[in-house]
Amino acid sequence: MSTPLKKILIVDDDTRNIFALSLTLRSKGYTCISATDASLAIKLLQQDSSIGVVLLDMMMPEMDGYEAIGRIRDIENLKELPIFAVTAQAMPGDKEKCLAAGANAYVSKPVNVDTLIDLLNKYL
Repeated sequence: MSTPLKKILIVDDDTRNIFALSLTLRSKGYTCISATDASLAIKLLQQDSSIGVVLLDMMMPEMDGYEAIGRIRDIENLKELPIFAVTAQAMPGDKEKCLAAGANAYVSKPVNVDTLIDLLNKYL
C-alpha cells in the first residue's frame, strides 16, 4: 500500500484512544496527527490543508463532537472534509444522530480496524 498524501486528524479527549488508534493507523502506513479537544482540532484544520479526514470522538467535554461538526461545516473550505464520528455511543439511533449532525461515517468503539481502513480508503 502506498502512503496516503493526506493526514488523518484524530480528535479524542482520552489520550489512550489517540495512542491506540494512531499506532494502528501508522502501522498501516497512514500519517496521523491528533488533538485532545475540538477547539484545538478546528485550529489545526484551519492551519493544515493536508488533513484529509477527521476521526472525531463525539463525547468530549467543553465542545462535543456534534457541536464540532457544526463549527467545521461552517468553515467554507472545510464544508466537504470527511468527518467520521468515532464513538462509544452504540444505541439505536446514535448512528443516525451522528450522520444527521453532518458526519460522513459512523464508527463505534471499540473500533473495528478493517471497517475503518475500508472507510479511509473510500474517502482518502
